[in-house]
Amino acid sequence: MSVSVGDKAPDFTLPTDGGGSVTLSKLQGKPVVLYFYPKDDTSGCTAEACGFRDSFPDYGKTGATVIGISKDSVASHDKFKAKYQLPFTLGADTEGKVVESYGVWVEKSLYGRKYMGIDRSTFLIDKGGVVRGVWHKVKVPGHVAAVLKAAQAL
Repeated sequence: MSVSVGDKAPDFTLPTDGGGSVTLSKLQGKPVVLYFYPKDDTSGCTAEACGFRDSFPDYGKTGATVIGISKDSVASHDKFKAKYQLPFTLGADTEGKVVESYGVWVEKSLYGRKYMGIDRSTFLIDKGGVVRGVWHKVKVPGHVAAVLKAAQAL
C-alpha cells in the first residue's frame, strides 16, 4: 500500500520520546509534516533531523506540527533528541505498522544485498487530514526547504 496526494492520511498512535504518545487524528486542525527516516544518529538521518530543527521556527509560522518516525525505540529517540536538541516529536514505530500503512517499508539494496528498510519519505498533511505532498527516496540537501515551501502554500 502506498499513500498518495489526495488520500486521507492513515491514522496512528505511537509512543514518543519523553514517554509521551502522538495520535495523528488528534492533530486535525493544523498541518502536519510527517517524515520517516531509517535510523537515529546515522549521518543522513542526523542531517535531515538537524535540517528540520534549524527550520523549526519557520515551520512554526505555518502552524505545522513536525513529527519524525523510525522503527527505533523510545530510549533511542530520547538520546537522539537530546544529542541534537531536536524540538519536535519523534515517534517510535517499533512494530512497523505505521511505516507499512504509509508504504515506506520497502525492499532496499546495498552492495547487491537486499533487505527491508525505511524509504526516507515525507508526507505533508493538511488541516483536514488529507495528504497534500509526498516525497519518496528523499535526498537530504534541499529537502527541508522544499517541504517548508509546500507547507507555506497550504
